[in-house]
Amino acid sequence: MEITERIAFLGLGRMGLPMARRLAGATPELAVWNRTPGRAEGLSEAAAPAEAVRGAGVVVTMLSDPAAVAEVAKRFLPALEPGTLWIEMSSIGPQAAAGLRAQLPDGVTMVDAPVLGSVGPAATGDLVVYAGGEAADLDRAQPVLERLGRVLRCGGPGAGAALKLVVMGAVVASVTAVGEALTVAEQLGVSEELARRALSAGPLAGIMARAGSTEADFPIRLAAKDLTLANGGPVLQAARTTLLADPALAEHDLSAIATTHRPRPAGHALHP
Repeated sequence: MEITERIAFLGLGRMGLPMARRLAGATPELAVWNRTPGRAEGLSEAAAPAEAVRGAGVVVTMLSDPAAVAEVAKRFLPALEPGTLWIEMSSIGPQAAAGLRAQLPDGVTMVDAPVLGSVGPAATGDLVVYAGGEAADLDRAQPVLERLGRVLRCGGPGAGAALKLVVMGAVVASVTAVGEALTVAEQLGVSEELARRALSAGPLAGIMARAGSTEADFPIRLAAKDLTLANGGPVLQAARTTLLADPALAEHDLSAIATTHRPRPAGHALHP
């Protein structure tokens, strides 16, 4: 599908910049903005969020967490014109997405469309996009989202944001559990190479590929944030505690937790 509308893209972080560059080659006009200036790399950079969205038919946000989205939204919502579609692609959960919808000016609509994937797929347009919203708004967002990846329509408003937390809860907890299993292997005298090979040959093959990735760039602090938003039971809570046990790993990719030298929560030990 062809993109015919002017787009404003707010948030040029690890994921946002390659996504914005994908859209730059497909839209008649693209304006970008980032909280830290100077990351636009040749794209048309606005000085403020309100300036970026002025005259845009579609606004895309890709920011780090609910607080960041809420803060930036306050700065651009008053500048949105009736008929604007806001595509919110950050991982913020359905509750935060509903709060943002409640603040929309008259005539402005919103789709929640968080993504699964890392920097490489963001650059090649191979993300998985979980899209939630009214049918007409999803139809309008489709050409933009298809440029970024494979679109899975999840249902009404908030459904995309909700499914993203379900998926991330499973993935992050599973990668964390792999790290725990490798520690067990070390303590039992099983070589890491053999343990990884055996785990990769079974039903955990996909998780093992993620746990051993050298290309993904999803910081542990953001993985822990997703588990916080999921507000799950004891398994997800334990995974979050493990992720946060060593602040030095906060900016490392999630795969760093699946090594034989992972941090452990205070007081945690294996017993014979």
